[in-house]
Amino acid sequence: MFKQAQDRLSKVAKVNILLIILIIFFAVYIYKLFSMQIVQGDHYRSQSQRISSQVTVISAQRGEIFDRNANLPMVINTDSFAVEVTPGEIPANRYDTVILKLAQYLGIPKSDIDRKIPKNIRRSYSSIQIKSNVPFTVISNIAENKTDLPGVSWVSKPMRNYLHTGSLSHIIGYVGDINRDEMTVLYNQGYNKNSIVGKTGIEKQYDSLLQGTPGREMSTVDVHGRIISDTPIVEEPKMGKNLVLTIDSDIQKLVENALGERVGASVVLKPSTGEVLAMVSYPYYDSNIFSSDDSSREYSKLLNDTSKPLLNRAVQVSYPPASTFKVIMSAAMLQENAFPGSKKIECKGKMSYGGRVFHCHVHEPGHGWLDLKNAMAQSCDVYYWTVGRDYLGIEKISSYAREFGFGKSAQIDLPSQVSGLVPTAEWKEKKYHEKWLGGDTMSCSIGQGYMEATPLQLADMVAMVSNEGVIYKPHLLKEVRDPVTNEVIQEVTPSILTESTIDKEVWKEVQEAMRHTVTDGTIEWVFQRQKIQVAAKTGTAEVDQYKNSADNKHWHSWLVAYAPYDAPPEDRICVATIVEAVNNWEWWAPYCTNIIIQGYFENQNYEEAVNALKYQSVIEELRRNANTRRE
Repeated sequence: MFKQAQDRLSKVAKVNILLIILIIFFAVYIYKLFSMQIVQGDHYRSQSQRISSQVTVISAQRGEIFDRNANLPMVINTDSFAVEVTPGEIPANRYDTVILKLAQYLGIPKSDIDRKIPKNIRRSYSSIQIKSNVPFTVISNIAENKTDLPGVSWVSKPMRNYLHTGSLSHIIGYVGDINRDEMTVLYNQGYNKNSIVGKTGIEKQYDSLLQGTPGREMSTVDVHGRIISDTPIVEEPKMGKNLVLTIDSDIQKLVENALGERVGASVVLKPSTGEVLAMVSYPYYDSNIFSSDDSSREYSKLLNDTSKPLLNRAVQVSYPPASTFKVIMSAAMLQENAFPGSKKIECKGKMSYGGRVFHCHVHEPGHGWLDLKNAMAQSCDVYYWTVGRDYLGIEKISSYAREFGFGKSAQIDLPSQVSGLVPTAEWKEKKYHEKWLGGDTMSCSIGQGYMEATPLQLADMVAMVSNEGVIYKPHLLKEVRDPVTNEVIQEVTPSILTESTIDKEVWKEVQEAMRHTVTDGTIEWVFQRQKIQVAAKTGTAEVDQYKNSADNKHWHSWLVAYAPYDAPPEDRICVATIVEAVNNWEWWAPYCTNIIIQGYFENQNYEEAVNALKYQSVIEELRRNANTRRE
């Protein structure tokens, strides 16, 4: 009896334990259901929607780019395609065959495709872009053999076509596939792994305006990503904004031809607005090569080219301003009342200081007694050495250089530019652990030594003289327009970059001295057939690495100018031109600048301007006598 009762109790205990386990299990199950449906319902519903929807991005066309006349585009989009692969649609036993055949059609190694489709994603039904900028003929071949290429598809992806290349390449730039670093920065701005982005120039500077808004195609898919709906929802892409630049294509071509195949740069701007009408840097490159099949090889060639064609020398290279700096020296001297403009200094052709003899290279026998106007006209070094060392000093010289915009960014709307250099005694102490010497001040007084500026900064310097104390921020963008209606959405208005405190009377004297340089100075005979009144200053900058060269390639040739001298600032242009020392010496910058001014105001192309100025014989003579002329 007792044993039976004990067995009965044991069975009851087991049943009770089982019931408790079942109750706990159902409680946990009910709690989980409650949590998933009520507490975390929104999270799982959105996850479910994401799983059941496949979104394909439809690339938007980039906006087009026009010159200032806004009638003919400089950059357009042409039909092109991107080839994609959906690896899950390729039968496993045919994968290598399909990929090899696709690689042959695309003209790329099979390994390139294998890298984009590693083994761990070969069952995925998400499409992967294999190659962009694929021409229609290749797409036709793929379409004709579609049955042999399961999982291969293509989408329209317009390619950038640069209609005007040459010197415009440095301004407009080029585009390319987004890289990992760019994606990290731009992901939250709507960019994706297939985006095309600007790499340099205007394409990069205004990429967000040019990009447009991508479209989307949404399809219902199963858990494996296979499409199970024949009616996708499509949101159409919106084309990027069109840009109208300040560049005048005709003037750009005129400047390009005037500079010719000489390493250097030339800038033309409107001083009253800061609009850049032309910006030429030679050598240049063809932006279209970055859309070619050999883009990597071509880019490597450009990088290794010793002439550095990727550099925009107008804004990315700074040079000694040489005697053009005497414009700033003159303004500083007059404003500081350091030395009267009418008082004369005697030039004997050389000057001794600190155990060295400094030669006035422009006129070795000496200029005699000169006042300010004639010292600038004759580009007398002795005059400015004396004023700089004995009456101004490096601190005041540097202060006025900065007031003219040297040593800081010109803030032009390009993604890369240099600021040049304005030296001081403190800077030299930190940089070289050496004291500033009087000889350093003398060098800076004629724009040599440590002083450096870009061609754009020198154009700004002349603009300040023309405007009598104001530099407007140089800019390349004129307008932003709607790509459909052509309506002007945004217009760039002039904004002040630098405003000087120099007196108006000082500007008048500097302007007169620059005009005197053309009528009675070092460039009188260059401009003798020019009907337009020009104010200008020459410069020949000595370059250390060429000092001992047998062929005399050791002078940069400068000319900065504004015209017409007798017109208000709003009717003028400013020009700054440099021809680097690497070219055979021919003192070309003055001729180049005069051709530009002639062509601009007489509405002439390069050949017509040369004929009007009767420069044909001059050009031939310069070719014959290369390496013999100096300022």
